[in-house]
Amino acid sequence: MGNHSASYAAQLARVQVVSAYPITPQTQIVEELSEMCADGRLAAKFLKVESEHSAMAAVIAASSAGSRTFTATSANGLAYMHELLHWAGGARLPIVMVNANRAMAPGWNIWADQTDSLSQRDTGWVQLYVENNQEVLDTVIQAFRIAEDVLCR
Repeated sequence: MGNHSASYAAQLARVQVVSAYPITPQTQIVEELSEMCADGRLAAKFLKVESEHSAMAAVIAASSAGSRTFTATSANGLAYMHELLHWAGGARLPIVMVNANRAMAPGWNIWADQTDSLSQRDTGWVQLYVENNQEVLDTVIQAFRIAEDVLCR
């Protein structure tokens, strides 16, 4: 599944710090990464935080200190990160984030669309979209290369 492709890509990219808060439909990404960190398949620090805002704050701090960082979110979680997305983009930190696109409204909605990511269009992050599981894996790995080479999202 695509979520596990993202997890395996982060593992292959040898991330050092993962910080995320579970939100549907991306929860499986961070669950798998948490298990990888716990059983030693991934030599990274998994930071359990209390919100998506805190998850972004943690990867900003870790990236500022020179660690390869990864996070994942979806929909309203991305909206909660909004303030810090500008900060990370302005600092040109090479943070990679997977956003499992999900509708923002009305009410509780689990349908896929891109209103969450498009609402963050002007925060200074490069947005890459994929079509299948293989593209998820390939694109996450490429995102690290792009972010670290040009120091942008």
